[in-house]
Amino acid sequence: MIKQLIVTAFISLGVLYANAQQDNPFGEIPDHTPMMNDTWETINKLMYKVTYKDNQTVYTPHFPDELKAIDKKTVTLPGYLVPMTGGRDHETFMLSVLPIMQCMFCGQGDVPPMVEIFMKKGKKIRFTEEPIKIKGTVRLNANTQEGNSEIQILDAEAI
Repeated sequence: MIKQLIVTAFISLGVLYANAQQDNPFGEIPDHTPMMNDTWETINKLMYKVTYKDNQTVYTPHFPDELKAIDKKTVTLPGYLVPMTGGRDHETFMLSVLPIMQCMFCGQGDVPPMVEIFMKKGKKIRFTEEPIKIKGTVRLNANTQEGNSEIQILDAEAI
């Protein structure tokens, strides 16, 4: 009798584990539209060189060759607008693969890729929680004193 209970327990646990491994076992709708594409995958290759100076840790961006290859190139990126200032309309903002309402620092792997967007002169984009698509020129920014992000999109337009 005990053997049967143990076998039944292992089978039950196996079924539960197998169901947990399915992509979407209960037919739930994801809480965001996946935004990753080849350009985002390239952006995600950004790395940092860690050094120490005067008892402080210094993180210097390192751009692998694949990332350098898109510098000064025009790209199209889908994503979610993450404002850096208050207000409805934005000339400069961050673009993320995750919506602002979803925690970007939840401890699930790495921080998702984000880029700093500078809209074309005179252009603004209204805040929305829906995905947007931006087209502009990549700028790799090794000196974050010249903006907030190591990867920027300049002269951007909403498409």
